[in-house]
Amino acid sequence: MAIPGAVVTVILTHEHTDFDALASMLAAARLYPHATPVLPRQMNRNLEAFLAEYADVLPFARLEDLPKRRIDLVILVDSQTVQPIRGMNAGTPIQIIDHHPLSRELPAGWTFTGDEVGATTTLLIERLAEQKYALSAVEATLLMLGIYEDTGALSYQTTTPRDLRASAWLLEQGANLLVVNKFLNHPLTDEQTALYQ
Repeated sequence: MAIPGAVVTVILTHEHTDFDALASMLAAARLYPHATPVLPRQMNRNLEAFLAEYADVLPFARLEDLPKRRIDLVILVDSQTVQPIRGMNAGTPIQIIDHHPLSRELPAGWTFTGDEVGATTTLLIERLAEQKYALSAVEATLLMLGIYEDTGALSYQTTTPRDLRASAWLLEQGANLLVVNKFLNHPLTDEQTALYQ
């Protein structure tokens, strides 16, 4: 609930949201407790299934739930382009947190923080661990989903030792790998693809 006269900060990500984006929004919400993580209009089916089970214990808001006020700051995770929402304008400051290299010159009022790791979630988990945050098992599981989806369960070439350390910390926080496995979209094997066709 927004406090009258308070600065309005929202956390946004890209449309067709994947688990790294959703998990990054959650981690950013823990690091910036005054900010509201806003669900995009379009999400992958596996995210919708996850939220159907766990939305009531997570801090996400829907666009229609936002107060009709000017947005003073956007924290943009796992993306470098933003879909404007009600309350934003061309001068709204934007802080980007992303694991992809900066791809363009940023407009005035935009800043970038990032590093090349397997998932944006990893960058934010490092900060949570450094600040000794305690997570619920559901939060740790969602963050693990973010890392596992973007790193192919730590098997892609883009996976770094930092992703493994972040994953180990999440296990210590109670991440449930059975739930992670349930919601990940596993690619079909060659044999399964042949059978499907």
